[in-house]
Amino acid sequence: MAVFTVRDGRFGILLVRRGNPPFKGKLALPGGFLEPDEDLDDAAARELAEETALSAADVHLEQFRGYGAVGRDPRTRVVTICYLALVPSPPAVVAGGDAADAVWVAVDDILADPSMMAFDHARIVRDAAAHARGKLEHTTIAAAFCPKEFTLSDLRRVYEIVWGEALDPRNFHRKIMKVDDFLLPTGTATTRDGGRPAALYRAGAATQLRPPLYRR
Repeated sequence: MAVFTVRDGRFGILLVRRGNPPFKGKLALPGGFLEPDEDLDDAAARELAEETALSAADVHLEQFRGYGAVGRDPRTRVVTICYLALVPSPPAVVAGGDAADAVWVAVDDILADPSMMAFDHARIVRDAAAHARGKLEHTTIAAAFCPKEFTLSDLRRVYEIVWGEALDPRNFHRKIMKVDDFLLPTGTATTRDGGRPAALYRAGAATQLRPPLYRR
């Protein structure tokens, strides 16, 4: 499970610290083995609930890709199906299974030091993060990082944190508001950031950004 969030101004991912060999003490992606009578999507939903207490119905969850290189697990031949989840306002996490701890870690820290990760999980983090960042250009999944009601500034900050670059507020707002059924006005406003009241929105039914919103 590659579970991403926007936390403390950084693009973060949920990791566990392994309590047993191999790679004891190293960080790894949370996950588990498929039960004999379990579907892949059901297994992903179960793992998400066990690690975050979140329901798959309340987050963006998708099957990302498979990894099956020989020798990726020194114990036996293991084929991994990675699922990507995007969660807002991440809850406290509790380590389960053979994990000694569960923590949120900045993606950029992992990319800068892949040696902190067990198995080939640094590669999976790199691939999954690139996939998530790319999806923000063409789809509306950025709203999955926001609470149910959010401002345009909240949404822009998600793009800036995930992409790691500043965006021109007026240009961003103009482009986003052109996307049909992306943002639905709630009819209310907030002053939580100070200054003038800012309109609150919720995510609409749109799934694609047309035209796309490209990074620089």
